[in-house]
Amino acid sequence: MMRVVKRNQAFLLLAAALFAGSCSKTEPPKEAPKEVVKEPAAAPKSQTPDTFKVKFETTKGDFVVEVHRDWAPKGADRFYELVKAGFYDGGGFYRVIKGFMVQFGLNPDPAVNSKWHSRTIADDPVTKSNTRGRITFATGGPSTRTTQVFISFGNNSRLDAQGFSPFGQVTEGGMDVVDKIYSGYGEGAPDGAGPDQGRVEAQGNAYLKPGFPKMDFVKKASIEP
Repeated sequence: MMRVVKRNQAFLLLAAALFAGSCSKTEPPKEAPKEVVKEPAAAPKSQTPDTFKVKFETTKGDFVVEVHRDWAPKGADRFYELVKAGFYDGGGFYRVIKGFMVQFGLNPDPAVNSKWHSRTIADDPVTKSNTRGRITFATGGPSTRTTQVFISFGNNSRLDAQGFSPFGQVTEGGMDVVDKIYSGYGEGAPDGAGPDQGRVEAQGNAYLKPGFPKMDFVKKASIEP
């Protein structure tokens, strides 16, 4: 049985060394280095609407996802936080398997991915089935959800028993766009010709764009008013 998982174990995170310099009494104090990427704070649960819509503008057209917090509260809260932070903007649809699902949710900037790498959320009970058009967080096992999500092309109800809990649905007509997302690369490496998810996380679009020129991308994801 095929599982939708995050393949981030294959790559090594680069650790940055910190050097502390001392100043003499006559030297002016050194300005603290500015953080390149700031991790957004989690949105208070009260700020996540019970139902909200997210518009995805992509290289294949636009589609809308309607999120229902009562389906999977923790997943809905994280998705709302990520969209509000602009996390999905510019990311690729890096795992697209015809008849199965399209997976995305790694940022084009590796520094941003590293900020979210260990920010896992606990599992939600599965209250809705993984049928066509449902959006669900990818997982590598219990309580490992972070940023990656997938949209089912067909009936993937076999994933329900594995703990994959949908939190939203592509609205009517939107699947016409999702169905057109380029699927020629298929399964990710090493099982197929598609991108290696470890390298996507570690190198971002610097790896995806030259290596997979036909890939489709999210231009922008935003909460609809």
